[in-house]
Amino acid sequence: MDGFSQRYEAALTLAARAHRDQTRKGSDVPYIVHPVHVSVILLRHGLGEDVVVAGLLHDVVEDQDVPLAEIESAFGPAVAEMVAVLTEQKKEGGVPRPWTDRKQESLDTLLTASDEALAVKAADVTHNSRGLVQQLHEAGPTIWQHYTRGPKESLWYYQRVAAIIGERLGEHPLALELAAAVRELARAIAETEGD
Repeated sequence: MDGFSQRYEAALTLAARAHRDQTRKGSDVPYIVHPVHVSVILLRHGLGEDVVVAGLLHDVVEDQDVPLAEIESAFGPAVAEMVAVLTEQKKEGGVPRPWTDRKQESLDTLLTASDEALAVKAADVTHNSRGLVQQLHEAGPTIWQHYTRGPKESLWYYQRVAAIIGERLGEHPLALELAAAVRELARAIAETEGD
């Protein structure tokens, strides 16, 4: 994808509307900043339009209950499949599911996910890791009060994601960028936990 397209515009509009009342954890930054960054990372690595569009939409089902059928109808089955792979089932029967169960299920799904879905997850975790590093440098370990889990568990999950993607995508520049971002997060956690 070389730049603007009607599909990208439509996906950006859907994501912006879906996330309009959501902010990034522990800040007043509008949530839409995250999926836009994910899509930019994917664009920078030369991935196709379906992957970039999935990057914009990767959280709308999980966080905002946008029906997957709506995504498939508007953007096609390939985009819907990537979004489905990256969507955690946060509740079961209206009851929140345990964090460890959700994260292990997510990791298990990555073992057989398409390379395209792995690319979206890599861009997602790359941006999230960088965001955590920035928050740690600005506010220190108090940031963890805004998260479901603390630094140890969060780092464990991101390291496992990076390991799986590294095994699956090898030396792809996106996998290498993800690994570097997670190493930077590990350093930032070690530095701030030592205070």
